[in-house]
Amino acid sequence: MSDSMDKTVERINELARKAKTVGLTDAEIDERNELRKKYIEAFRSNLKVQLDNIKFTDEQ
Repeated sequence: MSDSMDKTVERINELARKAKTVGLTDAEIDERNELRKKYIEAFRSNLKVQLDNIKFTDEQ
């Protein structure tokens, strides 16, 4: 993973821990939702690249 994605995941985890203990403010909930959206988009993009690079070698 890239450094920025590592930081994104780290921040998502921080917010998840805080949500379980003391709760989140409205601003933190919005931040968490945006970070999750960013992470999912990156994940889908990487998966698409991997799937696009699959080459079949046997017709059967």
